[in-house]
Amino acid sequence: MFIKIDLELDVPIYQQLHNSIIEGIASKELAPGDSLPSVRAMASDLGVNMHTVNKAYQILKQEGFIQIHRQKGVVIQPEQMPPADEPYLESLAEKLRPLISEAICRGLDDKHFLKMCEKLYNDIQKVGEQWKP
Repeated sequence: MFIKIDLELDVPIYQQLHNSIIEGIASKELAPGDSLPSVRAMASDLGVNMHTVNKAYQILKQEGFIQIHRQKGVVIQPEQMPPADEPYLESLAEKLRPLISEAICRGLDDKHFLKMCEKLYNDIQKVGEQWKP
């Protein structure tokens, strides 16, 4: 899996790492039970501070996407991914609301916005199809 980090973005590095790992899981590049590099190894590979990687890993652990074991290291949740339950849907709506508002302000109509969402959704799933054995 290729972690995408852009030091020029306004998005914090830990958030970029978090987002890349979740996208890797969504696209099936990362499968349940797959190992991730240790905090130290990931930081070295990306050329970032260990605290940055640790913060991303801790958030992913809290959200239920990874497990951190003393012996096994960091692994993608081997059992069940977190569900799209009511608290998640509320959080998703809160995150989408400002994006939709800005799109409306910029003159983007609902059809174009939904088409973009559908394309991105399908692009992520297509990556997963490439990784199937």
